Amino acid sequence: MVFCTGVYTLAVGTAALQRVGALDAVSRQVHLFTNETYITAQSVCALLSQLAAFYGPRNVPLTLFLDNARYQRCELVQAHARALSIDLEFLPTYSPNLNLIERYWRWVKKQCLNAKYHPDFATMKNAILQTTALAHHNHAAALASLLTWNFQLFPKTQVIT
Repeated sequence: MVFCTGVYTLAVGTAALQRVGALDAVSRQVHLFTNETYITAQSVCALLSQLAAFYGPRNVPLTLFLDNARYQRCELVQAHARALSIDLEFLPTYSPNLNLIERYWRWVKKQCLNAKYHPDFATMKNAILQTTALAHHNHAAALASLLTWNFQLFPKTQVIT
């Protein structure tokens, strides 16, 4: 299994919805950890535990591709991942195009927020939670088209100085 993790933040006034998620790149299922404070190393550890509980009984090796956020690279997260037998791989800096879940967050934002009015934070939060909960089933075709493994690869080139 290959996963991509990412953080989605939505703030309205003083309220904020923070989500850290992992996208199963094969089945396109998303696992989310949500809070209304900050995403920290403990939040990432909670997501890792959630993934290990879900995939552990299936005896499937887990590899997570992470961006270079400081709270994901810290020793606490790396030690927790080792304890759960989860491999962590870090994407190059400033490369959101390589992270499939960034495409998913953009899709969620389009579904829930573009040209839509939400009278308050609670209504907007509910729309996001409902969209993410039903996306895997109700929007399978759209997600199959969006979450492909099509990346443009470049051959190694020699730099002449």
